[in-house]
Amino acid sequence: MTQLTALVTGSSRGIGAAIKSALTARGVRVIGHASTAHDAETIGADLADPTAAAKVWETALDRANGRIDILVNNAGLFQANPLTLSDIEWLDNWEDTLRINLTAAAALSRFAVRHWLDGGRAGRIVHIASRAAYRGDSPDHWHYAAAKAGMIGLHKTIARHYPAKGIMSYAICPGFTDTAMAGDYLSSRGGPGLLADIPLGRVATPEEIATMAAFCALDAPESMTGAVLDANGASFVR
Repeated sequence: MTQLTALVTGSSRGIGAAIKSALTARGVRVIGHASTAHDAETIGADLADPTAAAKVWETALDRANGRIDILVNNAGLFQANPLTLSDIEWLDNWEDTLRINLTAAAALSRFAVRHWLDGGRAGRIVHIASRAAYRGDSPDHWHYAAAKAGMIGLHKTIARHYPAKGIMSYAICPGFTDTAMAGDYLSSRGGPGLLADIPLGRVATPEEIATMAAFCALDAPESMTGAVLDANGASFVR
């Protein structure tokens, strides 16, 4: 049986690192990505650069000997963008967040879908979106919520148009997750008081999200394509 190869963006820490570990434990060869390369299996690239997604894809394809089976769009930027900033600062922050969180994911998805269509083979995309796609976010995070909502629209469109070709798309919407990114946010928004909004009484762990991502990448039935899986401790239910 041919070993599967996955490209996982944002794999150096948090959810991405947990996904890389979960897939590796299942026998998948994982080619990682980070803003700076930390090892030989990680591609370093700043996805705010419009040319970076193409470079990441081509480098990954070369390392994978011309075949990638799974794409996990996990890389993300989460930083405050207060309305009180100057116009140019606010717009710059908006553009950077959308480039990293949405545009790069769209570009990589496009490369993956074309790769699978051209090769006549099956493939799977797993998008790590956010509860914010449905619930919205704080007044300082319009851009983050908009990007993640866009990712869900991207995911559903892919899912509706390519399953007959063997190309499946799945999305996961975590709420707060125990990462450095979430820790900074919790501190800035009042800390433990925010946990009162989570019926589970705690935030998710990266390993929980990784379990869901590995399931989508390897085990989810094809009939599940287009599904959006929530992981927010019932802080938002649809």
